[in-house]
Amino acid sequence: MGLILIDKPQGITSFGAVARIKRLTGEKRVGHTGTLDPMATGVLPIFTGRATALSSYLLDADKTYVAGVTLGINTDTYDITVTVTASMSQDKLSRYKNSDITEVLSAFKGRQKQVPPMYSALKKDGVRLYDLARQGKVTDIPEREIEIFEIEQTKPLNGDFEFEFKVKVSKGTYIRSLCNDIGIKLGCGATLISLCRTNTCGIDIKECVNLDTLNSDNIGNYVMNEEYAVSHFRAVNVTEKQAVRFSNGGKLSLDRLKPDIYSDKEVIRVKYGDLFLGLGTVDLTLNELAVKCVINDYKTGEK
Repeated sequence: MGLILIDKPQGITSFGAVARIKRLTGEKRVGHTGTLDPMATGVLPIFTGRATALSSYLLDADKTYVAGVTLGINTDTYDITVTVTASMSQDKLSRYKNSDITEVLSAFKGRQKQVPPMYSALKKDGVRLYDLARQGKVTDIPEREIEIFEIEQTKPLNGDFEFEFKVKVSKGTYIRSLCNDIGIKLGCGATLISLCRTNTCGIDIKECVNLDTLNSDNIGNYVMNEEYAVSHFRAVNVTEKQAVRFSNGGKLSLDRLKPDIYSDKEVIRVKYGDLFLGLGTVDLTLNELAVKCVINDYKTGEK
């Protein structure tokens, strides 16, 4: 089929969103491009049919979020969905100002190490961290390198000691952990109370349809060409002979492709005329473009 840009509502898992699309489309192969927690809303690109092979190429994309935070509260999960484990009195919180928040937020910009939350889907020795946490088995979690490209306060601190910020981050960044770290820097504790992913891989939330508005009668109106999701990769147009070779899994010589300047391991969109054939990866050592996935048949355009 192609690509459906979903604005995931609160209270449903990403897997649940995929299951609903399966039912509405009748497609057996359906996949999303980056998990959102049940409490989170926002951009969730979903591929169907052979286009699901493109899913992994959006997982590494930079993402933008709008997060709501409350000061003076700590929880095990770093969000408000569970029992509060520690809190600060309103008298002590009253000394915090927006200028304090702005200063702390700016300190997080750039490359850094982050410790993922214990309640996450990451694995330790083959076991999900959230399963270990539920068993009371606390374990050391390795830091991971992340980058925060942009971060700014978008709503001021209110009478309930809540504020909102917008942040653009690299892959692997946990906004829950970021909120917890903000609370540590402020010295009062903080936890995530709302989260919306507003952009991923250049796809904006304004382009997305709310999952709850879809049904079997109208879903066809929201199916897009899957190439749109990977349009951030450079494209190369091939001859018919090269299209046949690529579609059959054959590597293409870089010497016979234009443009003629590539980066090693670069992902390239391969096209035959207006038809998107699939993705290839540059191998400068072998001077070849290797096939990563074939999406459309070069003759019929069938997926």
